[in-house]
Amino acid sequence: MKKIFCFQCEQTAGGKGCSGRAGVCGKRESTALGQDRLTGALITLGRVARRKGYSADTNRLVLEGLFSTLTNVNFDDSVIERMITQVRQERVRMLAEASVCEDFDLSQIWQAPEDIRSLKSLILFGIRGIAAYGYHAWVLGYRDDEVSAFLYQALDALGNEDYGMAELLPLVMETGKINLRCMELLDRANTESFGNPEPRTVSLTVEKGPFIVISGHDLRDLKLLLEQSAGQGVNIYTHGEMLPAHAYPELKKYPHLKGNFGTAWQNQQQEFEGLPAPVLFTSNCLMPVQKSYEDRVFTTAVAAYPGMIHIDDTKDFSPLIAKARELGGYETERALRGSNGGAEVHTGFAHGTVLSVADILIAAVKSGGIKHFFLVGGCDGAKPGRNYYTDFVKQTPQDTLILTLGCGKYRFNDLDLGEIGGLPRILDMGQCNDAYSAIKIAGALAEAFGCSIHDLPLSLILSWYEQKAVSILLTLLHLGIKNMFLGPSLPAFVSPAILNYLVEQVNLAIISTPEKDLAKILNP
Repeated sequence: MKKIFCFQCEQTAGGKGCSGRAGVCGKRESTALGQDRLTGALITLGRVARRKGYSADTNRLVLEGLFSTLTNVNFDDSVIERMITQVRQERVRMLAEASVCEDFDLSQIWQAPEDIRSLKSLILFGIRGIAAYGYHAWVLGYRDDEVSAFLYQALDALGNEDYGMAELLPLVMETGKINLRCMELLDRANTESFGNPEPRTVSLTVEKGPFIVISGHDLRDLKLLLEQSAGQGVNIYTHGEMLPAHAYPELKKYPHLKGNFGTAWQNQQQEFEGLPAPVLFTSNCLMPVQKSYEDRVFTTAVAAYPGMIHIDDTKDFSPLIAKARELGGYETERALRGSNGGAEVHTGFAHGTVLSVADILIAAVKSGGIKHFFLVGGCDGAKPGRNYYTDFVKQTPQDTLILTLGCGKYRFNDLDLGEIGGLPRILDMGQCNDAYSAIKIAGALAEAFGCSIHDLPLSLILSWYEQKAVSILLTLLHLGIKNMFLGPSLPAFVSPAILNYLVEQVNLAIISTPEKDLAKILNP
């Protein structure tokens, strides 16, 4: 492959695919091509591993490799090249021969007939999402042999040029099934490690003095940072998808975990301008670093950016803490605001909390106090049209309840929409992987009412940006959940025939306007 071809994220160029000298995400040509070669090496490793067997070290290498190819994770060519070498060495170790097979050429997928390309893209991007969730569980000591085995099965299928629709379509649905299993694993890893999430009100005000902003998804990294910075006179503020960390008792017990900084992840280049504090990225949602703050960005785990200080697996955060002291923070308290001007946000309404008051919700539905549930969540992004989600939430009737998760909530999570049944009308269930909570809640409600999930007064209004959203969508398809609205645009990698199949099977629709979609949902 001699030039970029990438259409894995929602903002891909022209809605068709990035093919120039750099991707819309900011990846250089060399980086994007390196990630393609890494993916090809992983596909070949997966094919060998299914026949020769694999170890725990192989499993971790596959998780890290796939995770590194997600949008907005790794921008460092040297790290990618090192991973390619590691994957090849692992393959040689398995075969005990140096040149038995070459890396799979990813262009074979991109140049395949469009329906095959579409199905293989759904599988590839889906397992990248699974790998992200699997990695976060892995570092907490939680593993699942069935998840690992499926990753090799999927990689093997991606490299099999004889596979057609009959073989690939069931594997697409299996990807959704395994992602559900992986989200369940991560939910157990997080709750058993940090306690069951509890509702919290999180301030958007930053106190004076030294502080650190931590972004991404990895709760273990936050726990280690909190331990090492305790008593150091440095406060910690979450950013982006790290916001739900405030709900976990074992993290919230640290008094220097103060609040949340900033709004959506795609605003970081403006919001980090002149920031008198360092920022630690623990996973994806990293954007090209601007010169105005490049001296204060740190990365760890799979996140990497050229020229930035990387905290390795020893997890020694002392350089980060020293940088916070050096920069000094704000001289006076800084009252920041959310996307809609709010001064605080709420989080912590995971399945444990919501199901503890299920009897109240069920009674409210039966009495007519709650007429409809909306799940409005997913990924956020900078592409025009995402104000749809803010406008949609604002226009929902007062007798409806909004569940949300993922970074898409930053479009509306600081709105005050009042209460219903003693609960805020907006319930933040957590990170994107906490779609598992939404599924648990929907299942419990369906059981209580003696109906299927798609017969509930529940509508899913989903926003997508990257590959974890693809894996979640496949999970919802696997569960047979129907009447979903997806936006702000359809994935470029879904062919017309595959789209027609999804429309016919689950009534998947692209969003239109809040007014039209609400009317369609509430007045069918």
